[in-house]
Amino acid sequence: MDQSRIRSARPEDAERLLEIYGYYVEHTAITFEYDVPSLSCFRQRMAETMEKYPYLIAELDGKVLGYAYAGPFIRRAAYDWSCETTIYLDHCARKRGLGRKLYGALEERLKEMGILNMYACIAYPEREDEYLTGNSADFHAHLGFSRAGEFHRCGFKFGRWYNMIWMEKIIGVHEEGGKRDGKHSARAGR
Repeated sequence: MDQSRIRSARPEDAERLLEIYGYYVEHTAITFEYDVPSLSCFRQRMAETMEKYPYLIAELDGKVLGYAYAGPFIRRAAYDWSCETTIYLDHCARKRGLGRKLYGALEERLKEMGILNMYACIAYPEREDEYLTGNSADFHAHLGFSRAGEFHRCGFKFGRWYNMIWMEKIIGVHEEGGKRDGKHSARAGR
């Protein structure tokens, strides 16, 4: 029987996570990054994220098969209750429920921090092709995200133009008057 678990990322996970991410850089338009980052650059990205936000790993039978993390939506104080989320699964590990588990755990951690809005920036094709489908948008919609906006032909990769959509999920109560509940402050460190 498969044993999956979600845990916090550690610096020593960087090499495996970069392997997962590298596939998407080299073979898809899911990320608009052209070159796979160096291991040291990827480790630095992880460390910066983990200073303030959750960075989670999905394991199945002891093997790391995916990761998800949050980061600032926009680096201004007024956006402190919002975050951008990212998820990548090993391209051979889809359809096992790991994405749902990762995002569920990420959402719970974000709620504990006082985050109210989750956002996802998603590459989106005008027409599906061998580099990009609508699967990511469908996945997010299945988890309760709704489309909030679309930018047309803003990303160019593999000799083609792609759109980008923003999707959002409201996960908390927005109190009138902007009262803070004391749980969350971008500048206080999380």
